[in-house]
Amino acid sequence: MSEDNVKFIKGTYMNREYSWLLFNKRVLDQASDGDNPLLERCKFLSIFHSNLDEFFMVRIGSLINDAKLDATAKENKTGLTAREQIDGILKLVNGYCRAADGVFVKLKKELNKAGLRIRTGAELSDKQRQKCRKYFDTQVLPLLSPMVLDAKHPMIRFENMNEYMMFELKKSDRLMYGVMAISPKLPRVFRIDGGKKVNIITVEELIRTFGATVFDGYKIQSQAMLRLTRNADFDADIDDVDIERDVDFSKYLKNKVELRGVQDAVRLQIDGGADGIRSFALKLLDLKKQYCFSVAHAFDYKFMMSLGDYFPPAALASLKYKPQRALPPPVPQDASVMARVQSSDVFLAYPFDAMDTLVRLLNECADDSRVASIKITIYRLDRRSRIVDALKRASENGKEVTVVIELCARFDEENNLYYAEELKSAGCTVIYGMGNYKVHSKIISIVLTDGENIGYITHLGTGNYNEQTSRLYTDLNIITADQAIGRDAVAFFRNIAIANTDHEYERLLIAPKTLKRGIIEYIERETEKAETGKPAFITAKMNSLTDKTIIDKLIAAGKAGVKIKLIVRGICCLVPEIKGKTDNITVISIVGRFLEHSRIYRFGDGEDRIMFISSADLMTRNTDKRVEIATPVLDKAIADRISGMLDVMLADNVKARRLTSHGTYVMPEQAVGPVNSQELFLKGKYGIKI
Repeated sequence: MSEDNVKFIKGTYMNREYSWLLFNKRVLDQASDGDNPLLERCKFLSIFHSNLDEFFMVRIGSLINDAKLDATAKENKTGLTAREQIDGILKLVNGYCRAADGVFVKLKKELNKAGLRIRTGAELSDKQRQKCRKYFDTQVLPLLSPMVLDAKHPMIRFENMNEYMMFELKKSDRLMYGVMAISPKLPRVFRIDGGKKVNIITVEELIRTFGATVFDGYKIQSQAMLRLTRNADFDADIDDVDIERDVDFSKYLKNKVELRGVQDAVRLQIDGGADGIRSFALKLLDLKKQYCFSVAHAFDYKFMMSLGDYFPPAALASLKYKPQRALPPPVPQDASVMARVQSSDVFLAYPFDAMDTLVRLLNECADDSRVASIKITIYRLDRRSRIVDALKRASENGKEVTVVIELCARFDEENNLYYAEELKSAGCTVIYGMGNYKVHSKIISIVLTDGENIGYITHLGTGNYNEQTSRLYTDLNIITADQAIGRDAVAFFRNIAIANTDHEYERLLIAPKTLKRGIIEYIERETEKAETGKPAFITAKMNSLTDKTIIDKLIAAGKAGVKIKLIVRGICCLVPEIKGKTDNITVISIVGRFLEHSRIYRFGDGEDRIMFISSADLMTRNTDKRVEIATPVLDKAIADRISGMLDVMLADNVKARRLTSHGTYVMPEQAVGPVNSQELFLKGKYGIKI
């Protein structure tokens, strides 16, 4: 065990922030994995940096807030204070960033061989330099706003995640600073015409190269580009609103979102070498040196997501994943989805199945005279949503449409505010969540009336109603006409409307009341079986595992003899395979082409198997502080299919990594040939013999 991670692991527990860093390191590993196509590796590098940006804004921001509130408070697993966590994390991040720099250098060389050169200013030929200077003067310079900091302009407000160029200037023996913001409206990349290969240069590099020409009449002592990250962690608590009467929560939240750009600094990134500018910026921001990171290459790697635009179509086949084709829909295009669901449950596994079937269902409901109401929870939506279009049309056709839209979905607040207004304008009833609980559930309740008979169609899923992410995230969905689940769904929306969390449901497990309790009861059921000498099994898949109560129950179950297999993509605060403590527990993480996002909880095997799919990870925030749903999988054929998927994922030895008792992730042993679960699912192989 390295010195870096000793403090982050204590017995059977791992610190959540450290575990997240290990996850992001697995993302970075995909950027250097030669088995991935070149342009896909470029995307993984971009994702690594984007993840890290959000980590600083949210998690480091949250820890800084915690340290201010109570410097002595310790987290409940490894006993670290917020300050101890921050200090350890900042040291680790430096190492990961240097590793990412090395990955970028290698990718740049490979891109060069493939016909694409990412140029720096120093690498430009004379002709290229002339073309870049002309572009800078005509297209970039008009969007720059240079300023000299003096008595009339004593300081500048550095906006969150915006880039700035700073200069140490000298005029008449007087030292001062010049600064200019880099407009986010500027194209990220400029293509330099000419040559057999494609040559591009980022706008950052153009400004590094020519920015000093703006300060005519000054002597440039030094220059540096910098970017500031601000604390984006804030609580939008309904109690704050209740201080006054007649406060619109949507307007309140909008004001909160605007504050995100002006909160305290949590990270300063800066070019190396300009010590004077670094010292000036740190003093201006009242930031300690440990929060300052030297940047060797780019500040923003998003441009690497679109490098495919610079290659001819014929070359892309070897540089990207093979095009993804959705499997044939479970309900043929010429058949009614409503009719099919009323005869048997329908199962969809994104992205291997398309979301089209669900969209078709909503459009059918918009036109069907039997449909009295449609109710849906919305957490994140695509920028262009067919789901919203169907809901608006249903409302305009006289259906009662109720939308519970979560305005506090981090970084999607503005998009959700926009859609809330769109839906209200179409006559839909819009509810902004429930009190201080985020509504993270994924459920659609459709009520049908046929004379005196009432019927139900209910959709329950593990992921958002977002068409874009349904092509990128793995999620499971069940559409059912089960009457008990239908009644539960109706009760769920009724309780959301009256802010009631105490209802007992027939089939569904609902957080914060019954989901955690139900999961624990099934863990205890398997524990009791093991204690009496019966075979006992728990298999669970989730994004994160942090809830200490559930972790302790799993550890106790493992000690009793329950065989526990966990698939945890990201944060895992349980350390497995410790002799005498967690040796009956294994943990793997799969990081591949698609983001693993489904949550599955399977208890037992054979005839006594109970399986749930859920919107909830086993995190305290999900089990205790959100409105989440876990639904039992009642259809045996669907349960068998999901079980088959779990078994394939557990056998993955290509994109999976096994968490060891030392808190490290390693390649799993290859007892058989290579198994890439996501690639098998793309081919429709959900339950194969391995």
